Amino acid sequence: MTYSVKEIYYTLQGEGAHAGRAAVFLRFSGCNLWSGLERDRADATCRFCDTDFVGTDGPGGGKFADAEALAEAVAAEWPKGGKPYVVCTGGEPLLQLDEAAIAALHRKGFEIGIETNGTLLPPPGIDWICVSPKADADQKLTRGNELKLIYPQAGAPPERYAGQDFQNFFLQPMDNEARAANTEAATRYCLAHPQWRLSLQTHKLIGIR
Repeated sequence: MTYSVKEIYYTLQGEGAHAGRAAVFLRFSGCNLWSGLERDRADATCRFCDTDFVGTDGPGGGKFADAEALAEAVAAEWPKGGKPYVVCTGGEPLLQLDEAAIAALHRKGFEIGIETNGTLLPPPGIDWICVSPKADADQKLTRGNELKLIYPQAGAPPERYAGQDFQNFFLQPMDNEARAANTEAATRYCLAHPQWRLSLQTHKLIGIR
């Protein structure tokens, strides 16, 4: 399988349960909820995405002919020491992440996390599953390590997801022109419903990718 990758880069995870942890981000191209083109946003299933996942022109991006080549590129970004951790994201990583890529990354010593919209079921072997459900999408993946709900999201109240089989439940304020109000609302909700924890995009707050 040829893998299409927007970018590969080393940073700190900014969100959720692993916030502050060093990680290589492997951003796959493409998504099943939006083309990534602004002309299509109004008709997309997910209309608030703030990520560029179109093409293969980002730092470290490109077409990778096989799983070994992909794993080599990811491993090249990790410094010496520590427990290697890769976050497979997108777009929607489960359109491309397969058992061959998982096995190749494991052979390089990586713990593998994904950030997915939950509309596709994952192959076996992923170490950390974070689902970020979207209101108008058909969520098939209802169990994992972490559910991270963008809030507030019309048609997606937290109560809709509170009974799903996740170890951690996060509300993350929607990053738009109302971010301050969204953060206040998410904070109030977490205080009133302690099943939920507040997730802030710390990478944006400190000015890293």
